[in-house]
Amino acid sequence: MALGPFTASTPLTMGVELELQLVSFSDYDLTASSPDLLHLLEQKPFPGHVTPEITESMIEINSDIHTRHTELLAQLHEVRDTLVRAGEKLNIGICGGGTHPFQKWVERRIFEKPRFKEVSSLYGYLAKQFTVFGQHVHIGTGNGDDALYLLHSLSRYLPHFIALSASSPFVQGGDTLFNSARLNSVFAFPMSGRAPFLLSWDEFADKFFAKMEHTGVIKSMKDFYWDIRPKPEYGTIELRVCDTPLTVERAAALAAYLQALCAYLLDRKEEPPAEDDYLVYNYNRFQACRFGLDGVIVHPKTYESLSLREDILTTLRKMDPYAERLGGSAAVNHLMQVTHVGSDAQYLRDQFASSGSVEGIVDAAVQRFRGRR
Repeated sequence: MALGPFTASTPLTMGVELELQLVSFSDYDLTASSPDLLHLLEQKPFPGHVTPEITESMIEINSDIHTRHTELLAQLHEVRDTLVRAGEKLNIGICGGGTHPFQKWVERRIFEKPRFKEVSSLYGYLAKQFTVFGQHVHIGTGNGDDALYLLHSLSRYLPHFIALSASSPFVQGGDTLFNSARLNSVFAFPMSGRAPFLLSWDEFADKFFAKMEHTGVIKSMKDFYWDIRPKPEYGTIELRVCDTPLTVERAAALAAYLQALCAYLLDRKEEPPAEDDYLVYNYNRFQACRFGLDGVIVHPKTYESLSLREDILTTLRKMDPYAERLGGSAAVNHLMQVTHVGSDAQYLRDQFASSGSVEGIVDAAVQRFRGRR
């Protein structure tokens, strides 16, 4: 089936998806409670959308479409409070974080949904190992060519979002020494990585996608696990590299940063993207995942080595007029603070140091999601 035209949407609108952990209060391990939680949430109107994810120990929430940071944050607060109340009735905790610190993949259950069963059949144990938790941000674009321009222009800034959202330092009970270990689980999928360098939607749809579909390897855009991918049915680009933050405040701030950055890039004030920009793509991505804000990246145009923390601060300052115009100044200020006090990954390591247990990490994440820490 042909990919078809790109559906135009209002430029620079934004929406957020958050994958969240469901944990038992008895032992703080993941619990297969999504069927019960989703059934309970169906009883009343939900402030957004909530759906199952690939295993029964997680859910995904989707915001509505927003134009301003304050509106998005208000809805995420309402979503959070609704989830917390429902979780209390089932005696389960709900939290962010890109990985659960000690869960065992073999104990996970695939949610009863045809697509999830198909993915599990195809990818085997990788499907259960995909019990990791990310934030996806959608930004509206007016046409497919602008979507591809933004997709490739943003490749230079992906390390910012990885480092600012990093919240997955622990896996299988141990410290990985990564700030974002979650993305290592994504790398295992054959359709992960980055999109091909094409700047024309017609060429992308009629040549690349049509050929890939003809091979039988993919059936839809959902089969691509790219770091950023176009979503023609929504008229958006979708940024997929962020760990789910521990708080909805950070989730909203990251979305508003992306919104401002897209506004800046559409002004065409930078050199246009080029295929050679990807020469340092994987290296920069690794630096952000491994070292977080302390990483050192290589500028794709000048090949200059840059402190990732300083590059983020420089870019945030450059975003000030765009954020002010779009109503996202508070979001920029929030992320400025992150560069000074540290990421969620650092917070989780601090909690482990103080509590001495991986269970204490989960308890801290649950309380932080509720807004109590």
